[in-house]
Amino acid sequence: MNQPINLLGNESSPYLRQHADNPVHWRPWGKSAIDEAQRAGKPILLSVGYAACHWCHVMAHECFEDQEVADLMNSCYVNIKVDREERPDIDQIYMAALGAMGEQGGWPLTMFLTPEGKPFWGGTYFPKNSRYGRPGFVDVLQSIDRVWRDDRDRVVQNVDALTSHVRNRLDAQANPVALDRQLFDQFAANITGMIDIEKGGLTGAPKFPSAPFMDTLWLSWLRNGNIQHRDAFIKSLRMMLQGGIYDHLGGGLSRYSVDDRWLVPHFEKMLYDNAQFIRHATYAYAETKDELFRLRIEETIDWLKREMLANGQCFASSLDADSEGEEGRFYVWAANEIADTRGSDLFCATYDVTPEGNWEGKTILNRLKSPDLLDSGAEESLKKTRSILFNRREARIHPQRDDKSLTDWNGLMIRALAEAARLLERDDWLGLALASYRSISESMVDGRLPHSVLEKSRLFPCLSSDYASMINAAISLYEATYEKAFLDDAARWLHSLDLWHLTEDGNHALSASDSTDVIIRVRGDQDEAIPSATGQIIEAITRLATATTDHTLQQRAEQLAENALGRVLEQRYGQAGVINSASLLLEPMKLVLVAPDKDHPLLRLAARYPDPRRIDIWIKFKEAATIELVPGSGEITIKKPAAYLCRGFICLAPVETAEALEALLKPQP
Repeated sequence: MNQPINLLGNESSPYLRQHADNPVHWRPWGKSAIDEAQRAGKPILLSVGYAACHWCHVMAHECFEDQEVADLMNSCYVNIKVDREERPDIDQIYMAALGAMGEQGGWPLTMFLTPEGKPFWGGTYFPKNSRYGRPGFVDVLQSIDRVWRDDRDRVVQNVDALTSHVRNRLDAQANPVALDRQLFDQFAANITGMIDIEKGGLTGAPKFPSAPFMDTLWLSWLRNGNIQHRDAFIKSLRMMLQGGIYDHLGGGLSRYSVDDRWLVPHFEKMLYDNAQFIRHATYAYAETKDELFRLRIEETIDWLKREMLANGQCFASSLDADSEGEEGRFYVWAANEIADTRGSDLFCATYDVTPEGNWEGKTILNRLKSPDLLDSGAEESLKKTRSILFNRREARIHPQRDDKSLTDWNGLMIRALAEAARLLERDDWLGLALASYRSISESMVDGRLPHSVLEKSRLFPCLSSDYASMINAAISLYEATYEKAFLDDAARWLHSLDLWHLTEDGNHALSASDSTDVIIRVRGDQDEAIPSATGQIIEAITRLATATTDHTLQQRAEQLAENALGRVLEQRYGQAGVINSASLLLEPMKLVLVAPDKDHPLLRLAARYPDPRRIDIWIKFKEAATIELVPGSGEITIKKPAAYLCRGFICLAPVETAEALEALLKPQP
């Protein structure tokens, strides 16, 4: 029986559904599409993208909506569309193959595969006809078809070598490397050498938030009291949050800036970027008490509540860069659209609004010329003007939203909300985190988390990053509520992670063991915009071991970290997440708070000093009760409310006042 010509209409991904009306005979990734290619003896044309990707939309319009291009694709290839956010395991395999060919990666990813799914040639964006110095897609399709028909033996011969190369990179084997403070300190020094001292972030363009590198700097400051690393972190964050990459009217950070000064964003907003910046702003506010960081957290959480809730109480994945067919149209302004607004003179001077504009004749609002906040009166005037302009902007056509809720990205945001809520005493933010957490938990089937939820659709199996992210979210919710049920959840998810992702050598694969549609089960060592799956797993197990005083679990985390460090030193690229999480094992920190209630001054003080290296435990005070602080330390008898700070297996003398605890927790240069 003939299949429908395009099979994307009922997929769980909004990105795939966007292509359901293309004249291309698209198939979703899976065994049936690969079987079809093998029966037909045709190569596979694989196109990987995501909903908020500008150049994905451009190529779709120029090529996939074009009948001439579609006829060539349908005649010569079995065509498969993949949403990289739903299937990062697929994306990593073929992106690594493109890199092995010496090509620059990016999206859309366009790969040509054998009928068995092995890559032999690829690229990224192609226009229909040659321009921008790039070959035309029509020419590419015809050339690859000719080579496949006329010189297939050579293609197949090269495929095996390329697949072996990709396997060695993504499923690397290496000897373990012991945890070594010098390794972590040297890595932090290397990152510092790449920082743009004047503008923040990594030197050059484009400028990404680079959250794993930011984590490296902050951990180095906490570990060593390195002021240079603290200041680089705070300067970078400040410039991002005052640049055009930040939405000064609606809140939220865009994915990156195309220039070297944070002015011109690639306008899509991703959930993961905003989760990570909220965490970073939480640290920065705790350290500096600078109102800028509190305001940006507040504005961005307001944006989450207003625009990003989907699938019950989960968070959607992203907002598109484009609206009305133009990138950034929703966000930019002409000076005459602002001139009649009350307080416009101060606003224009502060937000870089000029008649000529600062980008393609329009203005991207930013405060890069005066990144410090003004006096309270001026800031109140600016707030009123922003409110007027926000209401005007609401009348515009909004960018589309990718409604699917990804478990790992939601886990990142739940953790961020829990930590910000704890520091700033915002029960409403904690409620937002708890609602998302419950929504995801209730979406489980047979004890397994889905990777993605869209309305009633569930995408199974999930990835190792989903379990790790939710373990970390559960532990942060425990610290915000001191409800032990969250630690129980974390333990159950660790069991599922091991059941479906543990490999024979004691490590974890990104894909589940019953994922039958991948040619390689990759490790998940590679960072993207978020820390790698392996990095998140090491952190999750380390934190759970500390929270539960489980020495065996801690030993396991150490072994995982040493194995991963061995692979990192073999590859030496894109693995800050592993290094950061491994550094937590140098001296796991636990703060045991023995107090009669959760509102005790000791608990409130601990909340004011967040530290990603530390787990806080509350034990209800009961005179003459006994507790064991760390494995093997022996039991102690509780005499009065007190706080016990333990570093590794060494616990300091208890302190009984908030002032004494502050002296222990406040970072010191």
